[in-house]
Amino acid sequence: MDTLIALVNRIQRACTVLGDHGADTAALPTLWEALPSVAVVGGQSSGKSSVLESIVGRDFLPRGSGIVTRRPLVLQLHKVEQRQQEYAEFLHLPGKRFTDFSMVRKEIEDETNKLTGKSKQISPVAIHLSIYSPNVVNLTLIDLPGLTKVAVEGQPESIVQDIENMIHSYVDKPNCLILAITSANQDIATSDAIKVSRQVDPAGERTFGVLTKLDLMDKGTNALDVLEGRSYQLKNPWVGVVNRSQADINRNVDMIAARQQEHSFFTTSPDYSHLVSQMGSEYLARILSKHLESVIRTRLPGIASLINRNIDELEAELAHLGRPVAVDAGAQLYTILELCRDFERVFKEHLDGGRPGGDRIYVVFDYQLPAALRKLPLDRHLSLQNVKKVISEADGYQPHLIAPEQGYRRLLESSLHYFKGPAQASVDAVHFVLKQLVRKSIAETQELKRFPTLQAEIAEAANEALERFREDGKKTTLRLVEMESSYITVDFFRKLPQEVDKGKNPASSLLVDRYAEEHFQRIGSNVSSYVGMVSQTLRNTIPKAVVHCQVREAKRSLLDRFYAQLGKKEV
Repeated sequence: MDTLIALVNRIQRACTVLGDHGADTAALPTLWEALPSVAVVGGQSSGKSSVLESIVGRDFLPRGSGIVTRRPLVLQLHKVEQRQQEYAEFLHLPGKRFTDFSMVRKEIEDETNKLTGKSKQISPVAIHLSIYSPNVVNLTLIDLPGLTKVAVEGQPESIVQDIENMIHSYVDKPNCLILAITSANQDIATSDAIKVSRQVDPAGERTFGVLTKLDLMDKGTNALDVLEGRSYQLKNPWVGVVNRSQADINRNVDMIAARQQEHSFFTTSPDYSHLVSQMGSEYLARILSKHLESVIRTRLPGIASLINRNIDELEAELAHLGRPVAVDAGAQLYTILELCRDFERVFKEHLDGGRPGGDRIYVVFDYQLPAALRKLPLDRHLSLQNVKKVISEADGYQPHLIAPEQGYRRLLESSLHYFKGPAQASVDAVHFVLKQLVRKSIAETQELKRFPTLQAEIAEAANEALERFREDGKKTTLRLVEMESSYITVDFFRKLPQEVDKGKNPASSLLVDRYAEEHFQRIGSNVSSYVGMVSQTLRNTIPKAVVHCQVREAKRSLLDRFYAQLGKKEV
């Protein structure tokens, strides 16, 4: 019997480990559901925690008022040889053994608070705990939050339904036995646990009724109608238990003494002495284990068949997760470098067209940059009113004679200043695309999925490199704009006097055009033509600068600094 239940415990643990390590296969939930387990169901303060501790023989569960169990606790009991020391082990802390069970309680509280905080919220994410002891039977128990009827302060209004949904996610499975905990000093008709049991197991075939607090019933009353199956009949016998009182807990009465007190209560009770062989937490553990063995024997052919059907899927998933990582430091370094090269290969494929994504950079150059250049407010800047203003301010007290050179320069420099915005926007847009391609490439590098820490390190190193490339891109594109405004093409100015004097008397032009609107319109038109020529030039040179500083460098040296830092570290 113990071998069968221990085997099921190991299979359940293996399923959980595979799931937590990213195994992506439909076999796991199906296999988990096929394995029998025992769900502990009851209302708040019904004595669920005390029953579990009595079965284990250790004081290890959090206590308090209100809702204490706020995450499911999957408790796997493993019977070991008499000489071995008792210890506990959490699935999220593999290899760490707890021999002090007060530290087990603290770890459950801490792990619960990680997801729910110190509030009264609940979480469906289970905590997995294994206890190895010579004083237990091989058994898997699932402790669930206590049922409640109203939300208290600090809880969402949906808490009642949330708890019921969580409990049903376990007890609805046909292979789940239900340990229905009910306090003896309440009417069985109002029992929350029996209500749930009746919904999913109306015939009572997989429900074990447990009556707690028999010692707290009013004098002259007893629970024989329930224990003997007259009030509510189940296929399995009802079991009465007497847990430690709060005074016993405060006095640190250990479980051995508590079990002796429980046995003494049933032995000496005039109401229950004839049932003493079928009462108590030790008897409860034995019949649960025996019944679980019976269920396992019945289901074992189906479980074996399910395992055989899905073993190919699990092996394929293991192969998908990749080869084992070597223990040797040099081999580990080699593995890291290989994974980085795989990532860089995927990243380059995105840029070069082997994978989608790199084409978005071309969209920046072919659509976003030209659109930004067209939207520059040059018409407003070169309006007749603004041209007059700039030319007049440049002339000062001495009007210009033929062509207002200083005015032209001011108009040109201020107009070309607008091109800095589109230049920087192109750099930022390509930087954003490259960052997205880094994220996508990391996600698409299959073997990296096994190493989330390495994923984070590569992402950080790649983004730091892209940030450096962006700064270089900004400096280069801004330098292109500044170069255009630093030196105005001479031929442009040489044409101006010919355009001004063409077909006119030079002397009259100097006197008339100085104040005529046509004069300022001609200046604005000339500046606009020159700016248009520069715009066309920058439309071609800005993409070249961006590709040279950002895209080309990302392909050539994205992880160079990471490799240098890696070489200095001990793996």
